[in-house]
Amino acid sequence: MDPLDIAAGLTVPALLHRNATEHPDRPALSVLGKPETLTWRQLRDEVAALARGLADLGLRPGDRMLIMMSSRPEHWLVDLAAAHLGAVPSTVYATLPPAQLEYLARHSQATVVVLEGAQELERWEPILPALPAVQHVVVVEGTSHVSLRAVADRGAALHREDPSAFEKAWRDVRPEQPVTLLYTSGTTGDPKGVLLSHHNVVYQSVVLEQTVETPPHSPSLAYLPLAHIAERMLGVYNPIYRAGHVTICPDPAQLLAGLVALRPVSFFGVPRIWEKMAAGVEAQLSQAPESVRSAVAAARAVALEAYHLRAAEKPVPEDLAARLAAVDEAVLKPIRARLGLDNMIWAGSGAAPIPVEVLHSLASIGVDVLEVWGMTETTGTATINTPDHFRTGTVGRPNPGMEVALADDGEILVRGPLVCLGYLRPDGGVEPVTDAGGWLATGDVGTLDDEGYLTITDRKKELIITSSGKNISPARVESLLRAHPLIAQAVAIGDRRPYVTALIVLDEETLPAFSSRRLPAAATDPGVLAQIAAAVEAANSKLSRPEQVKTFRVLPSAWTPESGELTPTLKLRRRVVAERHAGAITELYADSR
Repeated sequence: MDPLDIAAGLTVPALLHRNATEHPDRPALSVLGKPETLTWRQLRDEVAALARGLADLGLRPGDRMLIMMSSRPEHWLVDLAAAHLGAVPSTVYATLPPAQLEYLARHSQATVVVLEGAQELERWEPILPALPAVQHVVVVEGTSHVSLRAVADRGAALHREDPSAFEKAWRDVRPEQPVTLLYTSGTTGDPKGVLLSHHNVVYQSVVLEQTVETPPHSPSLAYLPLAHIAERMLGVYNPIYRAGHVTICPDPAQLLAGLVALRPVSFFGVPRIWEKMAAGVEAQLSQAPESVRSAVAAARAVALEAYHLRAAEKPVPEDLAARLAAVDEAVLKPIRARLGLDNMIWAGSGAAPIPVEVLHSLASIGVDVLEVWGMTETTGTATINTPDHFRTGTVGRPNPGMEVALADDGEILVRGPLVCLGYLRPDGGVEPVTDAGGWLATGDVGTLDDEGYLTITDRKKELIITSSGKNISPARVESLLRAHPLIAQAVAIGDRRPYVTALIVLDEETLPAFSSRRLPAAATDPGVLAQIAAAVEAANSKLSRPEQVKTFRVLPSAWTPESGELTPTLKLRRRVVAERHAGAITELYADSR
């Protein structure tokens, strides 16, 4: 059946109503390590109470509401409650400094802000006087401002008196209305507010189910921030569509324990997660006796042989399939079980490129990690590799209903029902993200093979995506560093890497004010290094945690157009910098290996 036909007319509140009616006693939401579980009926009752309570505070259809909260049930409930009113919830990253929070609050014109507790209040209190649009601050833990519990209690009482008000509110929500607002870093450093509709997220859920078949009501583990499109889809909307059971993993350090406890049939990991798993397997095997290592190596060779045939969509000979089944049961499946991946049907990776070597390492133990590609503006995935159709090193083929084309310069263009409504404007309007033909220019550069598989080859936009999937604007980091008079040039490094570092070039004109030395000797002057360290610390104070520079290297020579690192208009040639200073960059990440 056509996904458009399946998704037609559906909204997130309508799906939640279906679940509470057809699957009232099935588990819906749990927290790892805690015995309490909300059923679909209980979850909807909680959502109804919060929706009525928020409406009583004045939250209206179209109003924006910011949430700054860790992964906990209240986060899911208050978000869904706002969506049932036709309001637009938006989760902000918990690491954002006050200046960025003020920008988001002003830009969104949020009327309600929901915070977890004292730590979040500490960041918001200094900026609240400058935010006249914020009418109410609701707090989950604490006695100041409005208590979320009080909002829920008030709403529950109102709902008991008149259930029809809640029913009317959610039934008035239309598929073309926004279901969430997600802020993503732009190339200029100013976040953009991406508006996703109910139809966007429902359609994404439909095509995911059609392309990756998993058992009904499957369990899933939610561990990424809800400000991330991947967790929005896989931890909120897709489980609602499938009436699945979400278990919240509030501490990323518990991820492995969560996987082992749940043994999910599908799991999405950012590249850094898969890299750590592969490294962990290799480390454990290195400590095993020689006889064990030999047996595992032989089994992995069989698994890889079959993997390469399937990647080429060639049949696996019967004798190879029989050998694989035997070594898998005896050798490889126990290894996967220690990772909680022994029931895995679909293992996905996205948000940043993943090394092919990691894919091969995991495939050799029977875990086919399949890359997807997309962005917040495409509701997550726009292309996908599936267990039956994949090509290693590519990001798959377009999702059903989606079109992918290449511009003359190789930039990837996408069109279809997963493209967002647009960017929120400060005046509340919507700025289109597509051209007159409906095409979204993604900023990524790629190639398409004859079978429609897409390979990402470059990034047209200057945007760092760390191996943890964090989107970071290097321009913002670099401009803050260059605020120090001693720094002429600064390059933020971190694409596909675990954290951000920086290459620093000294300003030869201001250098005499800080040191009696000249380049190259000044690059190792303790006084100069202290000044640069102070500049990095000052920049970090204005950056969120993922953006902060962990370490830096002061280079011994200046950059000019003649030296090649700068254009004639003194813009950075990032590729030249990466190539010429590869050794210094490698040393910056030596401790992360």
